Amino acid sequence: MIRDDLAAALSSALGSLGLDVPADSIELERPARREHGDWSSNVAMVNGKKNDRIPRDLAGEIVAEIEKNLPAHVTAVEIAGPGFVNFRLADTWLYDVLGATIEAGEDTFGRSDTGTGTHVNVEFVSANPNKPLHAGHARGAVYGDSVARLLEAVGYQVTREFYLNDRGVQMALYADSLAARKAGEELPEGGYQGDYLIEWAGEMPDDADPLEWGYARALQSHRDTLGGLDVVHDVWFSERSLVADGRIEQTLEQLKAGGHVFEQEGATWLRTTDAGDDKDRVLIKSDGDFTYITPDIAYHRDKLSRSDLLINVWGADHHGYIPRMKAAMSFLDDDPNKLEVIVTQLVDLLKDGEPFRQSGRLGDMVALDDVVDAVGPDAARFTFLMQSMDTRQTIDLDELAKKSMDNPVYYVQYATARIHQLVAKAASLGHERGPLDAVDLALLTHERELDVLRALSGFSETVAVAARERAPHKIITWLREDLASAFHGFYHDCKVVDDDVSAELTQARLWLCEAARIGLTAGLHLVGVSAPQEM
Repeated sequence: MIRDDLAAALSSALGSLGLDVPADSIELERPARREHGDWSSNVAMVNGKKNDRIPRDLAGEIVAEIEKNLPAHVTAVEIAGPGFVNFRLADTWLYDVLGATIEAGEDTFGRSDTGTGTHVNVEFVSANPNKPLHAGHARGAVYGDSVARLLEAVGYQVTREFYLNDRGVQMALYADSLAARKAGEELPEGGYQGDYLIEWAGEMPDDADPLEWGYARALQSHRDTLGGLDVVHDVWFSERSLVADGRIEQTLEQLKAGGHVFEQEGATWLRTTDAGDDKDRVLIKSDGDFTYITPDIAYHRDKLSRSDLLINVWGADHHGYIPRMKAAMSFLDDDPNKLEVIVTQLVDLLKDGEPFRQSGRLGDMVALDDVVDAVGPDAARFTFLMQSMDTRQTIDLDELAKKSMDNPVYYVQYATARIHQLVAKAASLGHERGPLDAVDLALLTHERELDVLRALSGFSETVAVAARERAPHKIITWLREDLASAFHGFYHDCKVVDDDVSAELTQARLWLCEAARIGLTAGLHLVGVSAPQEM
């Protein structure tokens, strides 16, 4: 691709000047303003300072070397500002982008092998199996799944995992609440509320064990709800299993052997202050019960035995939990940097212009099923991913349900529908796409056409950055502001079939449409959203 060719040219020029700079270490980016060229590098500024050279002077020498043998498609190399090296390209490089997009197809376009050989465990949602998922789980659910998709796109082996806190006081209270509803009795003190409990109690057989049946029912509810969002976990990990096979005890013994555990006031403590935590943490209470952190440490120890890197997607209330878990990992002789935690901030839902905080089904909060039913899975996924996870989000459900170009997901999906409409119309008029190698792509000279190709040229880089930064919102931005925007502009200004459009230009534009369809479909897949043929 052109970026690699430019990096190679810069590396070669530097080599001629006595500076050894590998091509894969050279940064290239697209200038914010088109008049500054098509690509720009700060290589002269980076290496000038390292080698006691004035950056702008070094940039001039680099330009002079490259001008001796300009790379393909390069029409000019220029110095800008304090020492940027800017490249101007002929439009011919964009025709190569079209061909590469078609050759890749929607299944491989934008993909790379950066992460090959590394196994990543992405744990997300991990809600207690005692009630339906609520709207607060939505953001973490679609984010975790999309991060997994991005990591797979750049070559990582990925396991999607859901941790089940299926033991302890809350599960017992849930079972007692379910039994009370079944018997028509008052709920126990602190029992679970909500219509879902009445519904599930009505389904429960008379001779069923409320704990086991209720656990299975909640788990099925979670699977069904997540499935409706096209979120599928590979592993549903039971906390009970850690107790049953002794992995918690094994973990405690390892911590004790390392001198990280002490007894005080009848309880067993972990010296997390030794690793920067604000205070030590209780592992086993004076009554002999584990605290919540104890099985969590054993769980992370188990996950690390199965993968090279852990990514946890946690809610906003878990931020303080990160340092103590990293401390525990260091005590277990594991690199705490193998644990990466993304904390998702809260989402405020609006309906009819007012905060939407609860529903009858759950009593005190909005069921995730209600959100999906109201706006559909595509709109839900797309919208929850539009912003970075470290920002609080406000979503208006009424606006999200509208079928208009002001709706972000509709705006992008309508581009794919338009492509299918254009192709179908062309076919009905006798214009089927012919072989690509017989098409004169040089006929694509309209600025709207070139904008589509420029957008496509940035996809691979966007995927790489989004995967590296765990930032699916960058894919959303590319879909909306780059490719869909460019295609809608093309649709408005460029006819595919018309009396004053030659058959040759029609063929070129049909292939341009196909490249745009591939890009849109590939991008939408990474965020788990469909690419419809009609709207």
